[in-house]
Amino acid sequence: MGSGDLLAGDRGPQTQVTITKGFWIGRTLVTQAQYQAVTGGNPSRFKGETLPAEQVSWDDAMAFCQKLAKVDPLAVHLPPTYGFTLPTEAQWEYACRAGTTGDGHDEMNALSWNSQNSEGTTHPVGLKQANAWGLYDMHGNVWEWCFDWYGKYPGGEESNPTGPATGTGRVDRGGSWFSGPVHCSSTHRGFDAPGVRFSNVGFRLALAPSP
Repeated sequence: MGSGDLLAGDRGPQTQVTITKGFWIGRTLVTQAQYQAVTGGNPSRFKGETLPAEQVSWDDAMAFCQKLAKVDPLAVHLPPTYGFTLPTEAQWEYACRAGTTGDGHDEMNALSWNSQNSEGTTHPVGLKQANAWGLYDMHGNVWEWCFDWYGKYPGGEESNPTGPATGTGRVDRGGSWFSGPVHCSSTHRGFDAPGVRFSNVGFRLALAPSP
């Protein structure tokens, strides 16, 4: 995780992470149609069924995960320790990198809706080029909430990290339609209070063991 750049700031120190527990992650951001089907509401600023759900807080996203577990018929077949949740920051970066070591700067306009090409709005999920593992919009469109509280990387080696035990902000990753390309890279980090709602922040589902 993170960047080896000497000026990496909160993207360092670079940390070697081992993920020992298998997980699944959504191919796309959660759409407004999906969000409304589960919650009965649509708080998004930019309306459209295939647009990403936004103006969704971290608390809202976690509530969505809990409601989905009650209505999805597949949920009864899950192993006892698995459930719908937000990806940890380590899981998110692993999925975003998709086996690569770069940060995607050279391909950012092909991979993401960002401030250079978005025309000031979100766009339907899945239109930009997928990464090597078939995941769409890992860069840009909307920031994605992660499970973790925001904190400095520990450096060294870690297994299944989940961030600090407490904090004031939850991590969001990936950049958005409002972000410059550099802020949509696989190493750039953001954070916000878990109750805030912005039109450039949404989320992606994970199916994973309890952190």
